[in-house]
Amino acid sequence: MSLAAKERSRLWELAGGWRGVGAAVGIFALTRIAQLVILGWLDAAGDDPIGVRNRLLVWDAGWFLRVATDGYPHSYTYDPAGRMEGNELAFFPVYPMLIRLVAALGIEAHTAALVVAWLASIGAAVAVHLLGTSLRDKRTGWTLVAICFSAPVSVVFSMAYSEGTFLALVAGMLVAAHRRVWWASGLLGLLAALTRPTGAAAAVALAVAALLAVRESREKAWQPLGAAVVALAGVPLFLAWVGLRVGDPSAWFRIQAAGWGTAFDFGSSTLRFLGTTLSTGDGWVPVSVAFILLAAPAAAAVALVRRPWAPLAVYGVIAMVLVYGQAGFYHSKPRLLVPVLLTLLPAAVAAARARPRVAVLSIAAWAAFGLWYGAYLVAVWPYTL
Repeated sequence: MSLAAKERSRLWELAGGWRGVGAAVGIFALTRIAQLVILGWLDAAGDDPIGVRNRLLVWDAGWFLRVATDGYPHSYTYDPAGRMEGNELAFFPVYPMLIRLVAALGIEAHTAALVVAWLASIGAAVAVHLLGTSLRDKRTGWTLVAICFSAPVSVVFSMAYSEGTFLALVAGMLVAAHRRVWWASGLLGLLAALTRPTGAAAAVALAVAALLAVRESREKAWQPLGAAVVALAGVPLFLAWVGLRVGDPSAWFRIQAAGWGTAFDFGSSTLRFLGTTLSTGDGWVPVSVAFILLAAPAAAAVALVRRPWAPLAVYGVIAMVLVYGQAGFYHSKPRLLVPVLLTLLPAAVAAARARPRVAVLSIAAWAAFGLWYGAYLVAVWPYTL
């Protein structure tokens, strides 16, 4: 048996085999069912009930569906006044291409989008459990799944959004790198980098894992280094493709800025939002977002003090820098933080070490707020996530 096969077999045993993975999927299913019930309740109680399914297909889902059904445009898009608008070229291709693939089986596109999102999120739950197990033990894997999929704004794992696909790929990449299955880590890293811009952070993390492996053993160094190179190519390749398609090397960045006000400003807009909201903010949602944006770095700092596996730390830090450092819609930032994982690690480790009753009660309290909060933002809060 090859080393890679031995590593996979050992991890499977450590994770509890089919029963352990089934428990992780069961935890995920409980969070989804509970959130859909809450979402249905809030939708029915509102002034404009449109149904749970329609709630899961709002905002960015429309952009992904247009890419899946119509493809990408060949140029910039302008409004009647001649101002540049955002268009589908801002959205990375893996998730919409999966929608197109499933729709080709004869499934209606909107349904296909939800099918892909849910299947990917199930895969993410399995990958997160395996990651927690590989880093510590299977109890940490289970608690990490529970905390991740009941976090505030984890509702995106039920929506036609790319977060489930991205998390499945990133967590899978980290698991493969931790177990030194380099061909899988390179492929998953490339796909993650073609799913969301923060895939660049995952690719850098894989490069760190590769360098650590080479330093520890120079045998077959081309495997880890090759995996890193493949993953690192993903984001630049898509940005270059958009530039060639439009005829402007900076096209992707210009489209992001025109459509969503997204540009890297080294965190100045985030600091302004925090200062204004916490001093004169009106409305509990902006204030709650501000507290989430303050809590996440604090949790990440706790995780870093405990010296987690270096590639996970690198991925988390770079991903957070990208989220906090860019201008854009403040209420989207908690969603962008959901796949980071580093911020959730201290709570997962603490829950895994606690007595089962304490862990269950603590996670249940977290989930009660988090699942309601996400459902509220989708059913009641009028702005995009």
